[in-house]
Amino acid sequence: MIAEGQIILFKFPQTDQQQGKLRPALILRKLPGRHRDWLICMISSQVHQEIPELDETVTTDNSDFVQTGLKSDSVIRVSRLAVVEERILLGSIGQISSDRLAAIKQKIAKWVTGKQTIKA
Repeated sequence: MIAEGQIILFKFPQTDQQQGKLRPALILRKLPGRHRDWLICMISSQVHQEIPELDETVTTDNSDFVQTGLKSDSVIRVSRLAVVEERILLGSIGQISSDRLAAIKQKIAKWVTGKQTIKA
């Protein structure tokens, strides 16, 4: 069963429409309505790509690292969002803490509403 805060595996599409590679993604929220669609965001081990005011870095020394199922320091790419059907999500590898999930959702809300300016 899919739930908010889970880290799942998914072939995240590339921005140039090329097929993506299998990578972890964070389940953010089920979309309302009759369809089983979920809002997710990409997770990358390329921590140097982090946008400090927006993304969330998970490191091996974080208290919730083990429960994430991630293999190395990673960045939750908050600006790399997708809506996907539940049937193409490939299974859960872990979970982030509820506090971290709440902080990520707050970052998204501030960014989308323009209440937080992100430097390019």
